[in-house]
Amino acid sequence: MYGNLSGGNGVTSSEPALTPDQRRELRRDLASVAARTRELLPGDFVVGSELRSGTSGLEATIAVQPPVGSIVSAGYAPTSDDEDVSIADDEREDLAMGLAASAALQVKQAFPDDESPAAQ
Repeated sequence: MYGNLSGGNGVTSSEPALTPDQRRELRRDLASVAARTRELLPGDFVVGSELRSGTSGLEATIAVQPPVGSIVSAGYAPTSDDEDVSIADDEREDLAMGLAASAALQVKQAFPDDESPAAQ
């Protein structure tokens, strides 16, 4: 579910007009997901978040670069009819756990013979 797919409400074709407070709240939620994801992974995984205006509207992304394997990301895009653009607590936890699991799977798949990177 979190293997480079959009989550939340999906990508919209028109960017919602967010107030500065809504943008701050959304950035804070993204930072919270990124921080929780970092807690779940060893230090050699790089985790980041970004809120930007894309070609299809406002795009919020949390991404993990494992030490080996592909980047794993999840996206969230509020729709123009959302008054509350924040990410719910349970959704933030689900995103963090899903990203961490997907990133760990990338490492495991890079070593298909069940050897850990430390054993090599």
